[in-house]
Amino acid sequence: MTVALYPGSFDPVHNGHIAMIESAAAIMSAVVVGIGHHPTKNSGLFSPQERVELIEECTSHLNNVSVRLFSGLVTVAAKDFGATVLVKGLRGSGDLGDEMAQAHMNLETGSIPTVFLPATGPSARVAGTYVRQIAAMGGDISDTVPAVVAKAMAAKAAEGKLS
Repeated sequence: MTVALYPGSFDPVHNGHIAMIESAAAIMSAVVVGIGHHPTKNSGLFSPQERVELIEECTSHLNNVSVRLFSGLVTVAAKDFGATVLVKGLRGSGDLGDEMAQAHMNLETGSIPTVFLPATGPSARVAGTYVRQIAAMGGDISDTVPAVVAKAMAAKAAEGKLS
């Protein structure tokens, strides 16, 4: 049984993330979506618990996916969650250098290999930073995030929390 950890901040979770989770779920026995957070730092746009809830709702159609919070090293979280590999998405050649360096360090320090999956489809180039910026400026993000996330971001905007 191959259990994969797909780590990230997921603030917000977007269609590119969901596509990657679906790809990983199709080839792994189980996928743990690990939301990394630092308990003493600002939580970001969505609180860690809000991110868990959003991802759980967006992946409810996948029986082999769970969502967990972690703080600290990804390699320690992977072991805690029973993961034997990390899954990372590659949007393009720009991601490759950084992801390869991380993969090397994770293997050296935590003895856990990384599996790279290519981002594909219409959401292949989506990045959370751009989604937040577009939403903060009143732009339409409906093609880049699941409907439940768009609704949650609209609520944050109404509260004045997107600026």
